[in-house]
This record gives sequence, C-alpha cells and structure tokens, in this order.
Amino acid sequence: MIKSLINSLIKKIKKHKFGAFLNNNSLPMKIKYTIKSLLLVSFICLTSLSFGQNSVVSQKRTPSGKIRCYTNEYEQYLQAKDPQRETREEFEKWIAPKIAEANLNTTNRNVNAVIYIPVVIHIIHNGDALGANENITDAQALSQITVLNQDFRKMLATPGYNTNPVGADMEIQFVMAQRKPDNVTATNGIDRVQKTTASYASMTSVETLKSQTSWDPTKYFNIWTVFFSNTSSAEMYGTLGYAQFPSSSGLSGLNANEGAANTDGLVVDYRCFGTAAIAPGPYFSGYDGGRTATHEIGHCFGLLHIWGDGTGVESTNTPDCTATDYCADTPQAGWEHYTCGTFNTCPSVPGNDMPENYMDYTPDSCMNIFTLNQKGRVAAVMAICPRRATLATSNAATPLGITDFEFNSISIYPNPTHDLLNISLKGAELPNSIIIYNALSQVVLSKNVSNTNDLIVNTSSYSNGIYFIKVIKDGASKMVRFIKE
Repeated sequence: MIKSLINSLIKKIKKHKFGAFLNNNSLPMKIKYTIKSLLLVSFICLTSLSFGQNSVVSQKRTPSGKIRCYTNEYEQYLQAKDPQRETREEFEKWIAPKIAEANLNTTNRNVNAVIYIPVVIHIIHNGDALGANENITDAQALSQITVLNQDFRKMLATPGYNTNPVGADMEIQFVMAQRKPDNVTATNGIDRVQKTTASYASMTSVETLKSQTSWDPTKYFNIWTVFFSNTSSAEMYGTLGYAQFPSSSGLSGLNANEGAANTDGLVVDYRCFGTAAIAPGPYFSGYDGGRTATHEIGHCFGLLHIWGDGTGVESTNTPDCTATDYCADTPQAGWEHYTCGTFNTCPSVPGNDMPENYMDYTPDSCMNIFTLNQKGRVAAVMAICPRRATLATSNAATPLGITDFEFNSISIYPNPTHDLLNISLKGAELPNSIIIYNALSQVVLSKNVSNTNDLIVNTSSYSNGIYFIKVIKDGASKMVRFIKE
C-alpha cells in the first residue's frame, strides 16, 4: 500500500518541473528514495490536516491566548466528517432572496411578532458540588438568559442598549423551558448532567457529549456549558465557545443532509457563561458579561463575523477589504478586533469599523449592537430554516397543564397587556392567592386575595416578555400565561 501511494504521488509530481529532478539518472538511488519518502510524509500530514476530525487548529487568539470563537473551525470539522454538508456559498445563494424579503417586512413588524425561544441549559460537570467549578449555580446560568434578552431586545437602560441609527431590536426573546421532552415532567430549564470527564480537550469529545444529552432541537434551543481543557496542547485550549450554523438542507435544490440534529445549538465554557454584574461565579477576565453566548447564538441564527472572515492580518497591517458578512449596514472591516476603540481598517470604504457589534471579537464590555440588516438575516433564518422555524411554536416553555389564555373558569385580559391585567373567574368564589413568575421562573409578585380588586395586577413596571400566573385555591393550583408588551 505504501509503495502504491508513493508511486501515485510521484506520477502527479512528474507532471510538474520537479518531476524532471526526480528523473535525473545522476542522482543516487538512496537520495531519490529519501526525497520520495519525505514527499509521502508531507502528503500524509497534509491529508491528516484536511480530513482528520481532531486536527482543526485555530489561528486566531486574543492577546490573552483565548479563542474568542471556534465556530469556523467547527464548520471545517463538520465538512470533513460529511462532505455532503452544504457549503457557506450554497447557503448564501439560497438564503439571499429570503433575507431581502425579510428586510422589506422588518419595518412592518410589531411587538406581537416577537419570537420566544424555549431554552434548555445543559450544565456538564463531573461531580463537583453545586456552585463549584463547572457545576455553576442556577443564578449564574439564569443571568445569561437575562443578558441575551437585553442584547437581542436592545433593552433600554441595560448594557444591550445603543443609540446607533442602525441598531436593531431583534424581536427575539429567550425563555426557560418549563417541561421536559417526555411532556409530563416539569423543569426549570436547567439540566445538570454528571459525566466522568473532568474537562474536554477535543472537539470530538464535546460533540459526543452533545449527541448524548441533546433535547429535541425542533422544540428546544440547546445550550451546553462545559469545562474546556486548561492543557495548552489540547485542541480546545482557550476556547470560549462555538455554535452550529443553521441549514437550508432538505429544501429544493440543495443537499438533503441538514447536519446533525442532536448536536445543534451552542457550547460555552462555564467561565464565560453569564454575567458578573448579576451573579458571582468564576469568570474569565474581559469575558464576564455574557457576550460569548450572544455572539455564538448570532451564528446559530445565521450571522457571520463582521469582517466576513477575510484574510486580513492586523500585525502585518494587511487588511482584507473584500470579504463580506452579507450585511450592508455593518461597515467593511479589514480584520477582527480584540480591543475597544475607533478603527478604520478599510479607509477606501465609507465608515469606521464596528467593534461594538456582537459579531466582532472584542471584549464583552465593548459590545452592544446588532444591526437592521443583521435582523433581516436572522428573521429569514428563523422563518424557514430547519430546527429554527419550529422553535416559535414549541410548547416547551409552557408549564404543564396550561392552555394559552383560559383554564376552565379562569381567564385573563387583555393578553398581551401593557399595564393593568385582569384575572377573571366564573362565579363569585375567589382564589386564596396568586403568584406571578417571569420567564426565568423567578417570583415577581405573590399576594393573598381577599376581594376582586386583588385580581387586578399592575404590570407597568414589568419588563417585556412572557409571565405565568399561578392561581391557588384550597391547595390546588392552575397556571395561566400572559405576555407583557
């Protein structure tokens, strides 16, 4: 087999000028075979780099040695595993007209069009006590959901707000799952999974983990928190997170393979999941604001890096001003940025760079914007891509026993509500008490009911989103969902 590989390689080389060198009869036979052996070794090495599942090496690290995002390398990994997986070029060709349509519809959308995404957070640990190391607290996990909603909704008076004219409210809100995939067991959306692995050194090991623990990705948006290896020689060393891009496969004209469903979602190192502004926890310096997950979810929803993943290199001052992220309102950038500031890496193109965009590589404190064109791109993905379009109609965030607006003799109105919410019961009997929970399962109101006035709730101070009212009577209870706009 070795001999045939050598001969095959030599035949290819002989087509080029170097073949004449090998055919030189004056060369000693020993030298010829030495050269042939070296060529074979080079061939094997290059083949391994191209097709090996554990050989993807990231060339982009932050000044502190972190890999801000491993998503492009993950795509290389998936392409190597499955050559039939559609390329980025195929995806862009397919989705372009859908994005154009979405951009036209964006200005006509209103708050009633907000997409609510049911989330499950798989906290992977190897037996540490709750709150120790990678077995992070509920508070740290839920603080990440708060950040996501601030960022994707451009919430006023939060780190996710901006005054940029092209800054967009993405009209996407994340809520914790309320029921498990068996549809009979309640959950708070946090899934703690104990494994024997202390830390994850290779992408293959992470992918195996994901496939073993994923919840139905047509109903749940899967997020995993893990401990990426601290060993400097490990493939995943320094990685903050990575995500799986959406797919158009299964639709007319493209491959039938949609990519692995049981690995769909994003993975984030536990030390950059959540925000120190809300919950204590072990965090990486500079990445303690929850923006790693915001960035990676951008990829899950179809967004590319803001510099278009071009070949520009800051250290040699060689910008690539030809690459694109397919969003006209994100200024051309010649390379990624690792610090806050004002930059103009492509002076021949109007506008400064946008390092504050969530899809750059800057520290968390720099980031605060998605743009209108990015919103159009995400809207197209959420409307038509496999495992994305079904999330909006999933019942995963609906507590067990709930229907949308009425439970037997209990109803609430108006729903959605802006300020006063009325709870109505048929007949004169009153409940004993009511409790209102937000989408993070946190209590925002609890009170006893003594008269009908207690069934009117002022929600004007509540943040926009989904809420649940528990109506309690003689030890029994019913849950009703409402939306605050």
